[in-house]
Amino acid sequence: MTAPYTLEQVKDLNLFSFLKDTAKKMPNNKALAFVGEDFITYKEFENKVKKLSYHLQLHGINKGDKVAIWSENSPNWLISYFAIVAIGGIAVPVLPDFSTTEVENILKHSEAKVLFVSPTLYRKLYIEDTMVGKTIILLSDFTMHIHKKDEVKKESDFSKFCEENKGEIDDIKFPDVKSDELASIIYTSGTTGTSKGVMLTHANLIANTIQGWNTYNTNENDRGLSLLPMSHTLEFTLGNLLPVMCGYSISYLQKPPTASVMMPALKSVRPTIMLTVPLIIEKIYKSKIRPELTKSATKKFLYENVPFMRKIMHKMAGKQLYSTFGGSLGFFGIGGAKLDHDVERFLFEADFPYAIGYGLTETSPLIAGTWPHNCRVGSCGPAIHGVTLKLRNIDPITKEGEIIAYGPNVMQGYYNDPEKTAEVFTEDGGFITGDTGIFDKDNYLHIKGRIKNMILGPSGENIFPEEIEAAINKSEWVLESLVYELKGKVVARVELNQEEINKQFKNMKNKAIEMEKEVADILASIRKSVNVEVSRFSRLTNIFEQKEPFVKTPTKKIKRFLYKDKEAHENPEITSDTDDAKE
Repeated sequence: MTAPYTLEQVKDLNLFSFLKDTAKKMPNNKALAFVGEDFITYKEFENKVKKLSYHLQLHGINKGDKVAIWSENSPNWLISYFAIVAIGGIAVPVLPDFSTTEVENILKHSEAKVLFVSPTLYRKLYIEDTMVGKTIILLSDFTMHIHKKDEVKKESDFSKFCEENKGEIDDIKFPDVKSDELASIIYTSGTTGTSKGVMLTHANLIANTIQGWNTYNTNENDRGLSLLPMSHTLEFTLGNLLPVMCGYSISYLQKPPTASVMMPALKSVRPTIMLTVPLIIEKIYKSKIRPELTKSATKKFLYENVPFMRKIMHKMAGKQLYSTFGGSLGFFGIGGAKLDHDVERFLFEADFPYAIGYGLTETSPLIAGTWPHNCRVGSCGPAIHGVTLKLRNIDPITKEGEIIAYGPNVMQGYYNDPEKTAEVFTEDGGFITGDTGIFDKDNYLHIKGRIKNMILGPSGENIFPEEIEAAINKSEWVLESLVYELKGKVVARVELNQEEINKQFKNMKNKAIEMEKEVADILASIRKSVNVEVSRFSRLTNIFEQKEPFVKTPTKKIKRFLYKDKEAHENPEITSDTDDAKE
């Protein structure tokens, strides 16, 4: 398939151009549906957008007004988004896992006039003084609720409205929306505790969609299955805008992606394209694949000590995994956080069609990435088409430096926050990512860690928690880990795989007492093996069990700020510094 658009054309487009052009060229192509339900076509998609756009216009939403969307994934989510931007409005996607307090803060900060909300989240929403003067539209059927002082006025249903205004809808006049105008304000999920409103223009999002196509060519015959929240830029740009640009179908789940929901969905959709975050595939590997490959002493020995046998076992397991995912995958994109080394080695040796990407909300998001079967374990690939990546403050020994990005997909700035905006741009317009990395001889980027997470060692060494966590997570006992500084020492919290522990020690007599001892031994063993692997200044002083699952962002990254400098409550010290001399 030839490129639908080039980067040179971005200046002449707006996001609604994608839908209009696809509806004209491929009107009968399947567009959007919940899994198991009938698809609407691209022509029907465009017609629904026209109806909703007119509805918004008639209720006083004009070019430049902000309209928020707080909902789980659905066809109506995307219809709402296109209706907003088609009339020159500014969409404010809100992650569905945000609390009602966070939502109200976002509505206030963004100055949103209208909130599209799913029925589930509408029930959670506290209608307090902040909602007075706001219009709420239920995403399920576009019923409008106008909140005024001491009353909620419910408008006539949307279907009836469309029938009564058919002529006007057919003749709707859309404003002239330029590519450099604002399309979205996206509030980041952030692991540091504060959300910022990232301003992305039509040009930013259009450019990154075209860049995504240049990284992996898709066509009208592809089938997408949308798993990540649509308010997350990775899913929105590459999982929704890219299909609309190319004219292929998108299926949505009606429930969270648990195994019981996913399995029939994969069988039904047989997706060719999926996007995910590392946690999902890491859980599959650690809970299903690795236990199967090491379930007997012989298999465990071969898997861990005979590389060519491990590769054969990975090939066989990879074929089963490919079949489980529907048997048609061409692109399994992974982004949002660093992928566990052992999990990526499995995918690589299994010849699974995975691809790693790197980006940020501020870059729409993709800035580096590669395509399946062209990956290098530990790397997120080279800079994508149209993006330039540079390093600054390069360490003369390690050659690592802070990553700076240039390209048409880089944001305008943070909404109503010129100070923070100034902090993240260089004098020549480069975006300061806040991540450190290194390029290999072929310009493949390897991410080392986030500067804000960096721990300064006793002699000024730069210690990146992500590298130590990668070593911890290799253990079959570990689900997740978090490395941080406590009282000047490097320590870790570890969430153990309780299912595996219970399976291994199910025949204990005094279970509670013996289990406590076994857990202590496991933690000590993990610490010892990690300290052998990492540099001396990165060695763990203490390691604690995290008994409750880590609190995460909606994109499944641990909220580090909740644990930073937190005391290790009831856990005793496992070892002391003097033990390092014995290792």
